[in-house]
Amino acid sequence: MCAVEAGRRGRSVVLLDHADRIGKKILISGGGRCNFTNIHCRAENFLSENPHFAKSALARFTPADIIAMVERHRIPYHEKTLGQLFCDRSAHDIVTMLERECTAAGVQIIPGTHILSVVRDKTFQVETSTTLFEATSVVVATGGLSIPKMGATDFGYKLAEQFGLRIVECRPALVPVVFTPEDREHWSDLTGLSAEVIATAGVRSQRGTFREKMLITHRGLSGPAILQASSYWHPGRSITIDLAPGFDVLAPLLARNARRDPAAVAAALRSVLPARLAERWTALHQPTSWTNASLAILEQQLHAWQITPAGTEGYTKAEVTAGGVDTAELDAKTMQSRKVPGLYFIGEVVDVTGWLGGYNFQWAWASGASAGQAV
Repeated sequence: MCAVEAGRRGRSVVLLDHADRIGKKILISGGGRCNFTNIHCRAENFLSENPHFAKSALARFTPADIIAMVERHRIPYHEKTLGQLFCDRSAHDIVTMLERECTAAGVQIIPGTHILSVVRDKTFQVETSTTLFEATSVVVATGGLSIPKMGATDFGYKLAEQFGLRIVECRPALVPVVFTPEDREHWSDLTGLSAEVIATAGVRSQRGTFREKMLITHRGLSGPAILQASSYWHPGRSITIDLAPGFDVLAPLLARNARRDPAAVAAALRSVLPARLAERWTALHQPTSWTNASLAILEQQLHAWQITPAGTEGYTKAEVTAGGVDTAELDAKTMQSRKVPGLYFIGEVVDVTGWLGGYNFQWAWASGASAGQAV
């Protein structure tokens, strides 16, 4: 996207990709159908040390702009849920679109390029295993550490540090969490069960609350609600899960002459949860008595299940990387380094991490377009 915008302005642009084919991460996204944007995208949907940084770029290139490009290329798409837009056919359509836009803008794309060094004198010299490029501007769009099997590396962070830019500590985000041994013993045999929940993680200054599906796996918890909360989670802290959002589950037990015992609790839970999950929860949460006060505590526990993960599934399963090049080092309008004129950082390599559902692609398009309009 950056190359396209720069090429349209008459700049001489070479796009170097260390992968043997471009757009590898695009091709696997969204189950192969590429969730290319979210129509509800706002700066509030992103996590960063500076929550305002993304506003400028997101305003300069909006979901409507990428939709217009997709429609211009006659790519059929649909809204799946919560504003998420997917290709009807395949993510290949998005890669082909970007390739055609680059060709039209006169951009030269060179895949399979191993970069040996980047230095700056009066201009930048980018040395590859075959060629030495000289340029007035260098844009780093190398992504994060997530999904190393797709070729993810720390190249962008090392390059930033080489030029004196600060890096916000990186960690896996949009990633399943792993049970402690005790929790695994309690829950992992329920693998495959899912429920709609509200998951909350983080501290007051950076806190995320999401109402979506949670999935129990053989190692821990996954599903959209957990993936979303994981971006805000830090080791040693808990994730709070409301297993029955919007329901007063045990209200029937408070009625006069109502039956009050584990079987009655399990029956009430089965009205909102999968049967095996309801029965397991009942077995692990026995009230000290059957008074109204004890039932109230039981209800409260159901809406505030505290899980302290042992960790996450790491970068191999993470959809994105949180952290990255400190936004304080960059101009929010152009994405240019404040210290090194002509050096730009865009996309996932920057400390801007979007929610699940097309937000990270929109940040890629927006930050890329902003830099492309400035180089």
